[in-house]
Amino acid sequence: MPVYHSLGAIPPKRHTQFRKPDGTLYAEELVSTEGFSSLYSLVYHCYPPTLVKELGEPYSVEPKIAREKHLKHTSLIGFKIEPEDDYLQSRKPVLVNSDLHISLAAPRKSMTDYFYKNSQADEVVFIHEGSGTLKTGYGNIKFVYGDYLVIPRGTIYQMEFDTPDNRLFIVESFSPIRIPKRYTNGYGQLTEQSPYCERDIKRPANLETHDEKGDFKILIKKQGLIYPYIYGTHPFDFIGWDGFHYPWAFSIHDFEPITGRLHQPPPVHQTFEGHNFVICSFVPRKFDYHPLAIPAPYNHSNVDSDELLYYVDGDFMSRKSVVKGQITLHPGGIPHGPHPGSVEKSIGKESTDELAVMIDPFRPLMLTDYAIQIEDENYYKSWVS
Repeated sequence: MPVYHSLGAIPPKRHTQFRKPDGTLYAEELVSTEGFSSLYSLVYHCYPPTLVKELGEPYSVEPKIAREKHLKHTSLIGFKIEPEDDYLQSRKPVLVNSDLHISLAAPRKSMTDYFYKNSQADEVVFIHEGSGTLKTGYGNIKFVYGDYLVIPRGTIYQMEFDTPDNRLFIVESFSPIRIPKRYTNGYGQLTEQSPYCERDIKRPANLETHDEKGDFKILIKKQGLIYPYIYGTHPFDFIGWDGFHYPWAFSIHDFEPITGRLHQPPPVHQTFEGHNFVICSFVPRKFDYHPLAIPAPYNHSNVDSDELLYYVDGDFMSRKSVVKGQITLHPGGIPHGPHPGSVEKSIGKESTDELAVMIDPFRPLMLTDYAIQIEDENYYKSWVS
């Protein structure tokens, strides 16, 4: 996480007595990553976070692989994923490998009768359509169109939506989601050369302490299974916390593009990174200003990675017939490039209003059964039509 943050009441020293008004102790919890070697937060609960009343039978949400090995330019029409009421049931994994899972979701209803915790992966939830509030024990984060919600593993949360019209692009990362190292100085501060800064980060606010006992259902995901737990106390019973491990948000609209006289390579668009993949943001920007510049991207051979682009909004001058929510996957091993006529058409243009999320994974992505259902089977022919 970019910066230290604290909400609510905490004692002057860690691991010391911190008592309620009635004289009993608050329950301290260390939420740590990579053992005790990386980011952590200290949380103070009204009750110990261990009061399990029941454990239900786990059920599988493991993606079903339909195409493990392939060498085919692929396009998925993401908005063909049908809306569903339930948040978790609406999440449909479409492209996966051992480093990350990519899902599409169109939930209609807020989470009201259960809480969710992904204990095996950090989540990046991109809000394509809709608005609402991410609720956690750390506090609340209001979200709107264009926000990336970064939810570190182990965070119990609920999604509250303002309307039934929601479209989400979700990345589950089995390694921590980080800000690229080259954007930070030796002290962890974002540098002047970074395309965004700490002012752009939305951190939890409005801590709500739920001092409640009862039956609270928490669905916990681990190793492709959902474990239904019933806890005896409300999971958002934080009286206070501090540290570096907490959910946060960043808007794609706050990404400041890096431009140049000649076409800039995709790394200038990088926003986040995980182990063996990066997440980039393509945003409205000025085009290259060399007098002989060609704004359209050059043909590119992916040697070491696949390239995935999720189209959000705007006009994409390098491709024909792009629709919102479309995913293009260009696998490593064969070249891809602008569609016929796009290069000449781009010359002389001064800017673009395109908006997209790009992921470059360094292990091949596999298509799930949900992906096959929304595939444009003729996309690979689009360069000759």
